[in-house]
Amino acid sequence: MRLTVIVAGISLACGLRVASAPPSAPGVASMEHIIVYRDPQFYCAFPSVVRMPDGELVCAFRRAPDRRALWGAPGHTHTDPNSYLVLVRSKDDGHTWTSRPELIYAHPMGGSQDPCLVLLADGSIVCSSYAWALIPPEGQQKVGDALSHPPFAFLGGYLLRSPDGGRSWSGPFEPPTVPGDVSKDALGRPCPAFNRGAILPMPDGSLLWAVVRTDSLRPRHSSVHLMRSKDRGETWSYVCPVAQDARVTFNETSLIRTRGGDIVAFMRTADFDGKAAIARSRDGGRSFEPWEDGEVFGHPFHAITLPDGRVFVVYGYRRAPFGIRAKLLDPECTDFRQAPEIVIRDDGGNTDLGYPWAVLLPDGKVLVVYYFNIADGTRHIAGTILTFEK
Repeated sequence: MRLTVIVAGISLACGLRVASAPPSAPGVASMEHIIVYRDPQFYCAFPSVVRMPDGELVCAFRRAPDRRALWGAPGHTHTDPNSYLVLVRSKDDGHTWTSRPELIYAHPMGGSQDPCLVLLADGSIVCSSYAWALIPPEGQQKVGDALSHPPFAFLGGYLLRSPDGGRSWSGPFEPPTVPGDVSKDALGRPCPAFNRGAILPMPDGSLLWAVVRTDSLRPRHSSVHLMRSKDRGETWSYVCPVAQDARVTFNETSLIRTRGGDIVAFMRTADFDGKAAIARSRDGGRSFEPWEDGEVFGHPFHAITLPDGRVFVVYGYRRAPFGIRAKLLDPECTDFRQAPEIVIRDDGGNTDLGYPWAVLLPDGKVLVVYYFNIADGTRHIAGTILTFEK
């Protein structure tokens, strides 16, 4: 079989285009690997993607200078004063993408991270993000524990909204601090709520967002809590805890609403051998049952509902062989532990990859976007189009 890769609409004979799924992908009929955006001058990571009502795909990601490639830095970092939120578009279900990214937002105080997109019922897009400020040596003592990734101090979360498919944006809208959060931001204020993961639109038009609360600084420990917006992301109010534990740390979380109406949270953990944690609400998000051990290594997670009601959950896999994995769950997400694991990619260069995000395509296909590297090379935004067995 001839192997090719699709790069911004150009076919190159040096990568992959897989016409059929391997045995390690149960339930999948075929997979096609694509490149969404790659530029050797830039380090690109942490994507998300939505499909607009007219069928256009909008993929957002964080782009920063590749300081290793450009100037010989000893390695890569996930914090950079010049990391901006950008997007690219596809009008052919992900096969080709615009080559010149459009700017979503450049934070005035520092570098932005993880643009998480959600499409609302009115066709507008909400984007959640957070940022880091570069602190000079003279100011590092002043910011104290906000300097959690020296020389960067955390600025907390914010949200943006676009009425026109990402061509213009309003905001930023700053969410309140989660009650009980003990952290300060780089400006010495209570830290605004934040998280990486999918915000959940509800049938009544409200939005649910699983956010991080810093419970202690030394040692640093966090839990996940639910907030609700009734005005399309401009203001938020606290609802309830999602998961908290004296030993296990919870952070990056995606939410999904099952066909039966349950809300399921898929959470990344720390101090838990890299395993998933799952929490469930049976009352529309007013409360959550005690969290459960997902017994699956991987992070972070993203979930979507397929036309037949099953739930597709995708996650990064930062153990050899490095790559992207997924599971097909029953409509109520009760079989996460038992469901066979689907290996989407196992050719990654190292742990610096992942953060997948899925979107439904016509005819029941799914596009998964993620950041990737081959043999420790350029960090880029890649994708896989999956066709499921009937």
